[in-house]
Amino acid sequence: MATEIERKFLVTSEDWRAAASTSAAYLQAYVAIGEDRSVRVRLIDEQSARLTIKIGRGTLARDEYEYDIPVADAQELVGAAIGTVIEKTRYLVPHAGFTWEVDVFTGFYHGLVVAEVELRSEADDPPLPPWIGAEVTGDRRYSNMVMATEDLSGELPHGLSHSPL
Repeated sequence: MATEIERKFLVTSEDWRAAASTSAAYLQAYVAIGEDRSVRVRLIDEQSARLTIKIGRGTLARDEYEYDIPVADAQELVGAAIGTVIEKTRYLVPHAGFTWEVDVFTGFYHGLVVAEVELRSEADDPPLPPWIGAEVTGDRRYSNMVMATEDLSGELPHGLSHSPL
């Protein structure tokens, strides 16, 4: 078992793009949801797929189990999704010894841009890049699971301080 420790922020500009090292298109679907757990499937660039189980109520740290699965299985699971299938492109952006994951949403949440940084411990305090805005780590509206199961499309993109992409 691994523990996922991450913080999430809004993005205030596109200045991160120049430093982005890689990108991948994600289709992310939830196939089971409970009060303190979720099972999701991700199709990555239509070339690979992962099944992820997350357990825990914490907003900063949760237990996480991830497994590679066949793309065909993932496509079937996406078809059985609960709610909205999340569509986004994830960019990896190194900054001051940490890798930031910048998610640019398309589809239902077109225009929303958030950044996450995975931490080695809850005590980590990474320096924030200049394109980082308000922290939304504890704001349930920015949880991909909540975004998939509740219609927040009219609310979230309007919180950005820049034009939709």
